[in-house]
Amino acid sequence: MKSNYRPPFTISNKAINLIADISAQIERYAIRMEQEDGLRLRKINRIKTIQGSLAIEGNTLSESMITEIFEGKHVIAPLREIQEVKNAIKTYDAFAALNPYLVKDLLKAHGLMMEALIDDAGHFRRGGVGVFAGTRAVHIAPPAKRVPLLMDDLFGWLKGSDDHLLIKSCVFHYEFEFIHPFSDGNGRMGRLWQSLVLSQLHPIFEHLPVENIVFQYQQQYYDAINRSSGAADSGLFVEFMLEKILATK
Repeated sequence: MKSNYRPPFTISNKAINLIADISAQIERYAIRMEQEDGLRLRKINRIKTIQGSLAIEGNTLSESMITEIFEGKHVIAPLREIQEVKNAIKTYDAFAALNPYLVKDLLKAHGLMMEALIDDAGHFRRGGVGVFAGTRAVHIAPPAKRVPLLMDDLFGWLKGSDDHLLIKSCVFHYEFEFIHPFSDGNGRMGRLWQSLVLSQLHPIFEHLPVENIVFQYQQQYYDAINRSSGAADSGLFVEFMLEKILATK
């Protein structure tokens, strides 16, 4: 059953061309991952993914330190940052078992990602949240009581829409960040879920460190979100994310 809800977004000629370019690259990526060192490359990319997504949120651990945690070695670092890495490893290990079209799987993944970090891991927020630059409110999210309905609408559109999966993954990412459904962990969950949606297009997206590319262009990432919010149309964010997906190696 298709959802009647449709997020506001415009697909430009630039976005259409980017979709064509990414589609042409996918098989090249897939062949690369099947070569002799493919397993090693997948591990390296998983570590880059985790490092990039957590670094956006202020985690200071390097790729080498995350590798050591990944391998079960002892690392001297702030306990919260180590916990964030362990949680992210556990969450990405569950990647293949998560259904991108189920709200309950989103909640399950959030429970893994934020375990022992917040009191309401695995549950939608019960209070108001906003994004601040210093003391200035950049974005005030919708009231908590509206979150379950907004997420149901968004997942209904994601499941029922005929739009290209590359477009749907980007629009979902933007709308997710706009709703800000959790008290904490929204950024890392939005990026995880975009990769999960993309994996429906091709399994290779489980192993491409899109999050690391976003980290490298962090300010542009926030600018694209803010410009899309100002336009009440996520088309600009879609273009930004497609460019970064194309740039991912």
